[in-house]
Amino acid sequence: MLAPPLLNRTTMIDPVFQSDNYQLARKLLDASVVRQEAIASNIANADTPGYRRLDVSTDFAAQLRTKLEAGKMSEASSLQPSIVEDLTARSVRPDGNSVEIERELIEMNRNSVEYDYLAEIVTRNIKQMKLAITGRAM
Repeated sequence: MLAPPLLNRTTMIDPVFQSDNYQLARKLLDASVVRQEAIASNIANADTPGYRRLDVSTDFAAQLRTKLEAGKMSEASSLQPSIVEDLTARSVRPDGNSVEIERELIEMNRNSVEYDYLAEIVTRNIKQMKLAITGRAM
């Protein structure tokens, strides 16, 4: 028996990678990686005079939410998270530094849990694709 053409397999696999859940998880995973970079920078500069806390731009989350609510997650591929100064962070020291090390450690732990969860969602989708291609789960 001949295997179906690649086009048919691709057609079967497309829904896995085009689902809103998968697209959303991928974008949030990207944001989690960028947020980890910001947290690492904040911790490294906790004693730097005048350093201002960094975080992922809130515009990213707002734009992502808009795409999701409009049912246009396929258009979200162009959205990229970016690191910006956290304008809500207040200076905690006389030298103007706005990093609170305890907050950063809490954020780092929260971000790690979110990353693990999102990575699991993406992994499940890839396993579904493998199942569609091979007919075997593992």
